[in-house]
Amino acid sequence: MTDRPALPPPWTAKVLTIFPEMFPGPLAYSLAGKALRDGAWALETVDIRAFAGDKHRSVDDEPFGGGPGMVLRPDVVDAALQASADPRGPVIYLSPRGRLLD
Repeated sequence: MTDRPALPPPWTAKVLTIFPEMFPGPLAYSLAGKALRDGAWALETVDIRAFAGDKHRSVDDEPFGGGPGMVLRPDVVDAALQASADPRGPVIYLSPRGRLLD
């Protein structure tokens, strides 16, 4: 029997995050984690901070319209998305203002 090269996984999830070290996290202990270990899919993380232009690698700023809290800077998110774009699949942007995933 000859050793065949490993096939690439059929699907890769690419996660843009400011906390790449948190992945796969608890997911590793689920059925999806077992499938990840078995090579049924792959997980790639992209550190959004790598696309910040300042020396502090700032990714957030005050909301443009004012108000409490902080928001991700659109220029940094856009640069990360452009560098990570894959025409083969959809882009899902999770936002507190988005539709409920069901």
